[in-house]
Amino acid sequence: MGWKTDFRSFYYDGAPEPADMVLAPAETALLVIDIQNTYLDPHTDAHQRARWAPFLERMNGTVIPNTARLIAEARARGVEVVFARIACLKPDGRDRSLSQKKPGWNDLLLPKDRPDSQIVPDLTPAPDDIVVLKTTDSALTGTNLRLLLANMGIKHVICAGIFTDQCVSSTVRSLADESFNVVVVEDCCAAGSHELHLKELEILNMIYCQVASLHEVLTDLLG
Repeated sequence: MGWKTDFRSFYYDGAPEPADMVLAPAETALLVIDIQNTYLDPHTDAHQRARWAPFLERMNGTVIPNTARLIAEARARGVEVVFARIACLKPDGRDRSLSQKKPGWNDLLLPKDRPDSQIVPDLTPAPDDIVVLKTTDSALTGTNLRLLLANMGIKHVICAGIFTDQCVSSTVRSLADESFNVVVVEDCCAAGSHELHLKELEILNMIYCQVASLHEVLTDLLG
């Protein structure tokens, strides 16, 4: 068991194991996606509060502590730390992409300066960390992130954040299409349900990214 054999989909069942991988710190960025205050607010409605309780438990007990450790390790090893957050520039949100305007759960209005749109306090960006604001699901599509990564000589991107099956997935696919080598840290991500989280990792693994645990990233992959 391990990153070379876990999260195999139908397409990769029985495929050869990927080659060993070492991520050179000078060529690697850590991208933390959408871990914002709005998603950690408990619901006032009792039914919704019960539905989202496992997600909040995973976020507070696993994802945020693990991501804080990953950020600290990245900084200590000379890996660039980058944050992406959903934040519209216009107060009424008319600059948002269609996917963020459609009625339903994904229709969030998060003006850039409002407290609920900020990164959670435990992961507060350092003064020299890059923070990109996006009105799209993919952190690449609606920002200059690709250009920034290219300018810094980045070839590998380690991804953490939420939601695994939405903005993380969209970002990972965009990065892969731009020929970045992508690693998704399984225990630094979450979806609305753990079932969705696991299924999306299976879908992404080996074609758009390699899925690994925090322990594997720190001990096996990151130089």
